[in-house]
Amino acid sequence: GIRRSSVCRPKKQDATTTNNSIMFAARAATRSIARQGATTVQRRSNQTVPRLGTQAEMEAEAIAQLRARVRRQKEIMDATEHSTEEEVQEMWKWVKISAVVATPVCVLSVLKDIFLVDHVHRPHGPLPDYMNIQVKEFPWECETCALFDLDCWKKCRAEQGN
Repeated sequence: GIRRSSVCRPKKQDATTTNNSIMFAARAATRSIARQGATTVQRRSNQTVPRLGTQAEMEAEAIAQLRARVRRQKEIMDATEHSTEEEVQEMWKWVKISAVVATPVCVLSVLKDIFLVDHVHRPHGPLPDYMNIQVKEFPWECETCALFDLDCWKKCRAEQGN
């Protein structure tokens, strides 16, 4: 007899396979709709490229975009125009406000640091063993002294002088 392979037989689709295929089809459809919508809406930015067409059409569109941008800039300038004297007055007003606010803040922060904050320094005397680990000698004349340990340097030089 003729043997039929399992490849020729169509698979039965269960409910999850059907739901997955519907879900993937819906995603593909929404993506294609989003792509089509994005191509129809022109986003404005500082740099606008004319649409493809003849050279004369592209030049006319570029000139129209430039004229629209210049017109918009003129509208903004007309709406916010101030004289130089007004600008200088406004500048000095903010200089005075800044000085009135900044001076007390600086004075108070200095006073706080002077009177309220304890300045913790390194404790006097020898360091505990866990803080005084030295793997190798230092590369200067007193191999056991740290570079800025002045007391150790004095003792070392006194011992070397004897």
